[in-house]
Amino acid sequence: GGCSTAMEAEFRGIDEPGSWNAIYQEIRQQSSELPCKLAKLPENKTRNRYRDVSPFDHSRIRLQLGTNDYINASLISVEEARRSYILTQGPLPNTCGHFWEMVWEQRTMGVVMLNRVIEKGSVKCAQYWPPREVREAVFEDTNFKLMLVSEDIKSYYTIRQLELENLSTRETREILHFHYTTWPDFGVPESPASFLNFLFKVRESGCLSSDQGPVVVHCSAGIGRSGTFCLVDTCLLLMSMRKDPTSVHIRDVLLEMRRYRMGLIQTADQLRFSYLAVIEGARCIMGDASLQESWKELSNEEDVPPEFTPPLPRPRPPGLSVNGTVEPISFFPEIVVAQNDSHTRR
Repeated sequence: GGCSTAMEAEFRGIDEPGSWNAIYQEIRQQSSELPCKLAKLPENKTRNRYRDVSPFDHSRIRLQLGTNDYINASLISVEEARRSYILTQGPLPNTCGHFWEMVWEQRTMGVVMLNRVIEKGSVKCAQYWPPREVREAVFEDTNFKLMLVSEDIKSYYTIRQLELENLSTRETREILHFHYTTWPDFGVPESPASFLNFLFKVRESGCLSSDQGPVVVHCSAGIGRSGTFCLVDTCLLLMSMRKDPTSVHIRDVLLEMRRYRMGLIQTADQLRFSYLAVIEGARCIMGDASLQESWKELSNEEDVPPEFTPPLPRPRPPGLSVNGTVEPISFFPEIVVAQNDSHTRR
């Protein structure tokens, strides 16, 4: 249809001259800088994985139990699409209980995890669900218990069924855990097809629908890979809802979403990938439903997963110790990459 051709023309107009970096920097300059006072309070230092990735005060999720309601998580609401997402950092060892409390209180049915626990030798996220050998975990600080019911392991993602129990009320709920296992930090998925195959699995489960609580999406900081996932889903949803799908502009949607959480989409290449995935996904939504089957084929999900034998985490450089706690490290690389176009950097 005409919609993907307009977007394809825009894509080519950026791709051929190699302007992704310029476009990405422009988005960064136009993004909202809103207050994050709560994140910066000294008592919340240990609740942040990275000192430079914070939720804005106006859109932060508040915990309902206990005396401190702070968690590094933001609600992104796309009113027109009737879709809400909670984007959050990969839980820390001391925030796993808060994470499951949030899932419970927000009536979330699905958790989307886009990172691995260990990447390039460093810990990106706590193991916040029970591995197969253990089967259950109890979070005593917030009084929740989690059981692993089943897991379906594909070549590049795993879907787990979890049972979350509120030990205070003895109520239980089923939570689906969608874990993308091969998306590199600051990188892009293998192909739009494999990403879309995963996204449509999440969609088909019903956990994104507006009659459920918001889906919880995280990677390590909850901005780069997580932002890419939500941007593509939202753009495809808006294209399917509007009379004129060509009126959906990826950049405008991203700027709107960045009003709710800083830094969504971390590289020019992730922006470029978002365009590719939306263009490809739109072909399916606009009538060629057979594409979904071909994404599944192309994704090779039935292959044997690569063996990840993660190296032991490198010892963290000694942070400045503030009353016994290690300072959170920065997420953003200290070295600024030369302003040449990024998608040549692999």
